[in-house]
Amino acid sequence: MDLGQPSGGVNGSGVCAGRRERMFFLSLSEWTLKNVILRIVLALALGSVIGIDRGAKKRGGGARMDAAVCLGAATVMLTSQYMYLTFPGSVNLSRMAAQVISGIGFLGAGSIIVSGHQIKGLTSAASIWTCACIGLAVGIGFADGALLITGILLAVLHLLPVIEKRFYQWSRYVTLYIESDRKRTAAMLLHKLRSDGCTVDMYDVEKSRAEGQSVTILITVRIPARLKKEEYLKELERLEGVLFVDAI
Repeated sequence: MDLGQPSGGVNGSGVCAGRRERMFFLSLSEWTLKNVILRIVLALALGSVIGIDRGAKKRGGGARMDAAVCLGAATVMLTSQYMYLTFPGSVNLSRMAAQVISGIGFLGAGSIIVSGHQIKGLTSAASIWTCACIGLAVGIGFADGALLITGILLAVLHLLPVIEKRFYQWSRYVTLYIESDRKRTAAMLLHKLRSDGCTVDMYDVEKSRAEGQSVTILITVRIPARLKKEEYLKELERLEGVLFVDAI
């Protein structure tokens, strides 16, 4: 059952006439009722998989949000293709997709949390944006690309943290985020770091508005190989006036 009338460079099935190669996984490019339903189901499934993965780590908005994002993006592409077939020559297929790409930013911005010099939620924001792109691919019938990118995204979210962790363990450079209850702690920390053989590349001291006299200290240092980073951070945290130490 066809859902619209083809035109111009589109053949009787709603597929571009210039296309010669059939997709490997699924052929959802033809404009039929069955394929429209399959696109919607696939968008819902892929969005849910990404959301469940993020939700299991207590990150992002979870399955409902990612499923809604992917489904919404797919709906935009389905609507674009329907309008293209129904009103020949009057619709630019890429225009509505471009609005999704730029408009999804408000969800990504809402998932980013900035606290002092710490920024969290960037990975969640990027995965939301990618989820929307996957929805666009499914909506236009590019199932191969959507499935492949979903697999790559899940691999990136699972494997890269392990690789990053090992790389950072080998690296001697570290940026320290330190909270202190007094401003003179910065001078004490600098003296401690330099006396232990650390090379200080950059440091910044900022008074916290919400915490009265507490201050935030950001220091980038190179820790000598003879010192173990984890143990050294705990040693710094035990210094007088230091409330919190974290490597960022």
